[in-house]
Amino acid sequence: MLIIPVERQLDWRKPPLMTLAIILINVLVFFLYQSQDSDLLESAVEEYLAADLPELEAPVYLDYLERGIRLKKDDRMELATAVADAIEKKEAEWLAYVILLDSGFYVMLVEEGTLFWQNDTYAEWKQVRSTIVENYIDNISARRLGLIPAEIQLSDLIGYQFLHGGIGHLLGNMVFLFLLGFTVERALGKSKYLIAYLLCGVLSGLFFAAFDSESLVPLVGASGSISGLMGMYVAIFGLQKIRFFYFLGVYFNYFTAPALAILPVWVGKEIYDYWLGEASRIAYMAHAGGLIAGAGMVWLLGKSWLQINEEFYEPDETEQDEAFRKHYSKALSLVSQMEFKKAKVKFAALYKEYPDNIGMLEHLYHLEKLDHTDECYHQHTKQLIDAALKKNVFSLMLETYKDYLKRVDSESCLDVVYHNKVLYACLRNDSIKDAERAFDNLKKHPDISPDVLREACQVLIQEFKKRQQTMKINQYQTVMAQL
Repeated sequence: MLIIPVERQLDWRKPPLMTLAIILINVLVFFLYQSQDSDLLESAVEEYLAADLPELEAPVYLDYLERGIRLKKDDRMELATAVADAIEKKEAEWLAYVILLDSGFYVMLVEEGTLFWQNDTYAEWKQVRSTIVENYIDNISARRLGLIPAEIQLSDLIGYQFLHGGIGHLLGNMVFLFLLGFTVERALGKSKYLIAYLLCGVLSGLFFAAFDSESLVPLVGASGSISGLMGMYVAIFGLQKIRFFYFLGVYFNYFTAPALAILPVWVGKEIYDYWLGEASRIAYMAHAGGLIAGAGMVWLLGKSWLQINEEFYEPDETEQDEAFRKHYSKALSLVSQMEFKKAKVKFAALYKEYPDNIGMLEHLYHLEKLDHTDECYHQHTKQLIDAALKKNVFSLMLETYKDYLKRVDSESCLDVVYHNKVLYACLRNDSIKDAERAFDNLKKHPDISPDVLREACQVLIQEFKKRQQTMKINQYQTVMAQL
């Protein structure tokens, strides 16, 4: 189950510049700095295989895993089974990847290798293996800047926050960073927000390390810092009731609750997953530490250094009108109950009272398209296209235009002027293929005049001249000649 606070709407007039900067740094670190990791690991595996080390180390590694499981120091039972199977099938390359990335095993071999091999074998092994580790494994980003609980360094407490284990890990963290960051940044201000974010990551990492102090597995990722933002978020709102989005399986919805009431739920879930959940690579205690650190910082320093900006408490435009929120909530409730006719009446009334709120018109459009034979559907399509063009919301305009034509096909009631408007809007927004589709629709329109079509054709020719697309220029010049 996932619960996310969504009380505040993003105001692009005051963009979250620091949050966007942190996201950019994470992305650049992943694609520029961490991009070398795969090459380093492949080179390490090549040398490891060339030295026939899997045959030497794999049986010892299996014994190492099984011993840890027996002594309850290790819970990697599935890995032990997979290693045993790989040894039997002689899957040397897979074993190489697994063994090379297990630092604890390497440290054990350095200290106890003579218990498994003769002294001369151990000496030869150590020379080859140490070279591979020093030249390749130790230079992998997670080893250099990841947080290793058994070898904590101050630089790693900052560095690990900007490393990620894969594109999915990065994407998930950056989405949550953005969703939470813009609100907390507005509340604290850019500089305090950055310091608080990094400090939450440091405390989160220390909390994580405290529960696994002997581990040599590096911790990477911004999730501890982001959990800190979640803790700060609910602490900022305190006992005020705010909206939360939740996702359970395939079901999702919103609910309101006192902000602080969710904090123990979050912390409890992370601790439960750590102690009783299935084994995984998720750093549950880092999340729990971040949540506690974020909330604790606001409670302890909220009246001094971490004081909330006064402008943060100024209500948004929609919050200034409680009547709007009440009626809007009712309209959405009617939609969820599939009372579509009543919902249309509600949204129509809201749009009449708030004509600048394009969202109400968008709701009406989606409700009307349930019966695209109704005249109201055609009317609201035109209204929504006009409103989107007026507010320069190109994506909404284009989506509405394409969706409408897909549904009605030859029964379209769009006048020539709408196809023309869409064509020019597409050109302004560098969407040349959509502009061509609008031209095709314009050409098929029964009321099109040669002059309008000729002008549109000329505009497309000029656009393709800028792009130096000779074939397209010739194509539309041929069309012009036929008019």
